[in-house]
Amino acid sequence: MSRRLKFMSVFLFSLFWLFTPHASSQVKALKKIRVGVPAVSMSNIIIFLTKEARLFEKHGLDAEVITVQGSGIASKAVIGGSMQISPIATPTVINADLAGSDLTILAHTMPGVIHALVVKPEIKTPEELKGKRIAVSTFGSLTDFLVRYVAKKKGLNPDRDLALLQIGGDPERIAALKQGSVDAAAMSYPGYGRAQRMGFKILWDSAKEVDYPWMEIVTRRATIQRDRDMVMNYMKAHIEGISLFKKDRELGKKVIKKMLRVDDEELVNESYEIFSKAFLPVPYPNIKGMKTSFEYVAMSRPEVWNHRAEEFADPSFVEELEKSGFIKKLYEK
Repeated sequence: MSRRLKFMSVFLFSLFWLFTPHASSQVKALKKIRVGVPAVSMSNIIIFLTKEARLFEKHGLDAEVITVQGSGIASKAVIGGSMQISPIATPTVINADLAGSDLTILAHTMPGVIHALVVKPEIKTPEELKGKRIAVSTFGSLTDFLVRYVAKKKGLNPDRDLALLQIGGDPERIAALKQGSVDAAAMSYPGYGRAQRMGFKILWDSAKEVDYPWMEIVTRRATIQRDRDMVMNYMKAHIEGISLFKKDRELGKKVIKKMLRVDDEELVNESYEIFSKAFLPVPYPNIKGMKTSFEYVAMSRPEVWNHRAEEFADPSFVEELEKSGFIKKLYEK
């Protein structure tokens, strides 16, 4: 074979390899995305498991998971563009949009809150919370919303009767209880399970007090318009993460231990049991449940009553993934 023919053969083979689907998929770069986590907690465990199991990469994303303190900070980060997607409490989303933002709820991944108000043993009734120091994560966060909502339901004025303090995540709030710097703290499981073992009591179970859809997936409408494929790929990864958490107990427990730094096997098992049952396989935005937030939002923005809950949500991503069979396939044996 002449030198020229050898060169042409190599050249043509290179072109063939370069333009085959296999080659293009190999060289296709992952899309960078920054994902917010308002607290290192069981409620956000799916994001950590999705990262651990490399599901973001499977769906074409290079995801940087960034932990912040509370929905208020997360919402500002998403609005400002330093993060693209984050769980953000429904009232925070509504408040931001009424102020001119374009946040939208793509999913509620849980039907209700797994949350409680833990108090010192000597506090027996809600009335005894008057003048007491209560720890929440940040103002405008889910913990803040729940304490204020339930306290008002119990006949208290949150602004006048309670001293709300912003104190990090569940571990920090447990430490504050133990040190005596607060009298009560709002927290999720296994936080309130750990607090109970230390002698603190549950004054109220938030799930029994308020119909509130939980664990939102939130982004900006501008982000959807700019790169809908990226948002869709995130939704695929997150929803597959829910499926994997439900099906793979050992992986779920591994991530719980790693992220929450919980070594107590009983607490880990209880956490897995509670949350694996609670996460929704098909997590549509809960429009009906969102209306619970209107009363809370109306305290600062009464104009919320002129709006419909549908204005603050975009169910099209979950709808597309359900209709395409993507979600159903995740649960096939």
